[in-house]
Amino acid sequence: MDVVWRHEAILERLRGGERVPVGTLAALVGASEMTVRRDLDVLERDGLVRRVRGAAVGMLTGEETPYAARSRQRLAVKRRIAAAVANLLDDGETVVLDSGSTAVEVARELIDRRLTVLPLSLHAVDVLRNAPHVRLVLPGGDTRPGELAFGGPLTEHAFEVMRFDTMVLGSCGLTTRDGVSAHDLTEGAVKRAAIRASARVIAAIDSSKFGRTAFGRVCPVGDVDVLVTDASAPADELHRLRDAGVEVRLV
Repeated sequence: MDVVWRHEAILERLRGGERVPVGTLAALVGASEMTVRRDLDVLERDGLVRRVRGAAVGMLTGEETPYAARSRQRLAVKRRIAAAVANLLDDGETVVLDSGSTAVEVARELIDRRLTVLPLSLHAVDVLRNAPHVRLVLPGGDTRPGELAFGGPLTEHAFEVMRFDTMVLGSCGLTTRDGVSAHDLTEGAVKRAAIRASARVIAAIDSSKFGRTAFGRVCPVGDVDVLVTDASAPADELHRLRDAGVEVRLV
């Protein structure tokens, strides 16, 4: 099996924080115990699991899943979403690229494009820093450990002096009632500033975020022009989003 799939399956099995034997994990992913031990070594280095004798314990028990784990989860879906988002952007556009793992996949799709891009995380900056035709603009401000997302008054000020054609918006949660939401209030404030400074908002949100409401509200669904998501998104929510005027694209 693919290593990304194995890591995602192992992390999901360990999510409750209980001790799970290596043999159980090997049976789950259909791999040898030696392979699973190597997988656990990698996940432990990223702070996602803790190794104990003959077993492992998951460390993902908080509200917000760490970036290192999210970057491994639903990767194929995120890449499909990213490709669809990139196809919605015209060469020459000015683009705000939100923080988060889906936005990093969008960044990978933009490497050979002719765009001006302001990324809201250093993860996306790292992807685009050598892109030959991308004009890379950085907002300044503080960065949050792990997420490496820009935040604070300096970041928000960038959107007082610049205007953008499109914002590519990520989300920790999405419901028609509560709109787009984020776990971190500082990042939520930056997202709102970027939305105000952008003529169009494209939300790149996979179906696992539907039905969730995080602590900080970012914007109502009416502020989103286009939603790109996967076909597993709940049909009733998609219907309500379309009724609210959001163009929905499924990948």
